[in-house]
Amino acid sequence: EDQARKKGQEIWFEEYLHDYGEILQDSDGTWSFLFKNLGTDAIVINRVRSTCGCTVPEWPREPIEPGGSGKITVQYNTALTGTFLKSVYVYSTAANSPVKLQIKGKVAPAKEEISKK
Repeated sequence: EDQARKKGQEIWFEEYLHDYGEILQDSDGTWSFLFKNLGTDAIVINRVRSTCGCTVPEWPREPIEPGGSGKITVQYNTALTGTFLKSVYVYSTAANSPVKLQIKGKVAPAKEEISKK
């Protein structure tokens, strides 16, 4: 965090790329990116824009006080099989806006249930 602050990263994320690895079709594709306000002023997240309709971002609408934290939740539509790499841009009043967050992984077709008799 100290390094991030030196680089002027007022809004600092625990990770900028989340790898789901291999997940099953129609499984839960939700992930939350945790962030912290390292600046000296409150930060307001104005908008979060995804590069496609497959991610549904949720983010705090209230100002994040200095030292405060929050999360931005994205959701990948796991009905689509195959590999994916998607970006979400976080626009805020922080000096390092916008911040690019990415999710990646591979959706494997759900295998038909084999009855265990």
